[in-house]
Amino acid sequence: MDRRTAGELARRAAYGRKEPVEARRGMVVTSHPLAVRSGLDVLREGGTACDAALAAAATQLVVEPHMTALTGGLELLYWDAGTGGASYLNGNVAAPLAPLPGFTGADLTTGRGVPVPGWWPAFRAAHERFGGVPRARLLRDAIFLARDGFAVHPYLFGEVYAHRAELGCHEQGREAFLPGGSLLGPGETLRQERVARTLERLRDEDLDYYLGDFARAVSAECRRGGGVLTREDFAAYQARWHTPLRGTYRDVEIVASAPPDDGGCQLIEALNLLELTDLPSWGPSSVDTLDLLVAVHNEVYYAPPRTAATDVEALLSKDYAARRLERLGSAPSPAAVPSPGTIHVTVVDEQGNVASVTHSHMASPWVNGLFAEGCQLSGGGSFFQRGMPWPGERATVYLAPNLVLRNGVPVLASGSPSVSLVACVLQNLVNLVDFGLSIEESVAAPRFGVRPHEPSAGWLPGVTLEHGFDPAVEREFRRRCGERGLWLKDLGPWHSLTGNFEGVVLSGGVLRSCADPRRNGAAEGF
Repeated sequence: MDRRTAGELARRAAYGRKEPVEARRGMVVTSHPLAVRSGLDVLREGGTACDAALAAAATQLVVEPHMTALTGGLELLYWDAGTGGASYLNGNVAAPLAPLPGFTGADLTTGRGVPVPGWWPAFRAAHERFGGVPRARLLRDAIFLARDGFAVHPYLFGEVYAHRAELGCHEQGREAFLPGGSLLGPGETLRQERVARTLERLRDEDLDYYLGDFARAVSAECRRGGGVLTREDFAAYQARWHTPLRGTYRDVEIVASAPPDDGGCQLIEALNLLELTDLPSWGPSSVDTLDLLVAVHNEVYYAPPRTAATDVEALLSKDYAARRLERLGSAPSPAAVPSPGTIHVTVVDEQGNVASVTHSHMASPWVNGLFAEGCQLSGGGSFFQRGMPWPGERATVYLAPNLVLRNGVPVLASGSPSVSLVACVLQNLVNLVDFGLSIEESVAAPRFGVRPHEPSAGWLPGVTLEHGFDPAVEREFRRRCGERGLWLKDLGPWHSLTGNFEGVVLSGGVLRSCADPRRNGAAEGF
């Protein structure tokens, strides 16, 4: 990527409706055009879907630092077209080896909320198994953009402005985001020299640097903020391969993330419930459809987290879904649902391999004001509020990279970021599978989302609603919510809190995608 190309792509990072894209050889869709192009160029050079997704993810460390970080996690659902098999890689954040007694939400603004990161170990593990081009190539664009800079896009500026106090309280935050003492405005060039050096050292020194100077710097900064991380936490961490969960829905099969990433389990549970209804006959725009989707989503989303020890087979059984449907609509018990910043990337390559990657710092941006080696320290301990993992064990996170198969062949690959990611994926799958909407119609349709955490109100279940539903549907839905005492809040049109569907439809040798209007992304193919 050269400077002129980077400049042109950076200017395309905008909110609003995007045009659908069709291709036959490869497709990349994610939330920033620079990351999309990084992945697409790798595909054109013969890289696999895994290579392209990792290149895009590395670029997002630089161009979307409000959503992801080297101190967070990375998860991959991969379809190997050659074997016809799927694999799931958990590189999510973990609890430190040292205990965190009395952990509360107040710890998230301190070093006690900093988890053990998994981003780089997962990047390495994914590349080792499914990559084909050198890691140096996958990091090339990220290093270039960190050092040469790129134009600040609208989403990034909004988050920087909202978190200027956290950025301004640390030298490393000030030197990148407040050079000369004032915020970089939209369109101005953000350069991150420290991040460039960190990525170069990872490229050249790999684990010698990651387990050495990087681990020392992150651990020291974490302890300065009151946390407990040590180099031993980095040395003990291993990315883990799992067998993805599988379920059926009408005439398709769903392949999705495995616990302790429990969004896939939630998704299959919800589809099991919907399968028992006559939803397809109701249409995509009826109040009964909206009402049912909200009820089913809340039933599974606010249930207790599905950990690695959960009896998933029982949860996903069709018999359990039938019993569960009888009590649908009763208020679920409150459960802690953190509000992370997250990114999703979906890639299909020329051989038919599919990569569905979610990566994140698992918290609000720059939540603790701590930095090391140019990188923010993740506040991903937010997910410890769902249940504190055993020392060294993974957090349980509701991520949901997924594939839809028909007759054993992928017909849709997708995922989403945001606190509402399960709701986002569920609504879009129903739009595409049950109602036959095109992907551009689906991503543009209004959505419901979940209630973000509000300190004054706690974690009570509720629903957020975008503008754009038929007025009669919205009035009747509001009336029903009022009868049930269900909390409801307006979001206005196309709000990022309802997720960002990153999907690719595969049909008859044609790949079709459309970037979601709720973020600054793009889809590109060749």
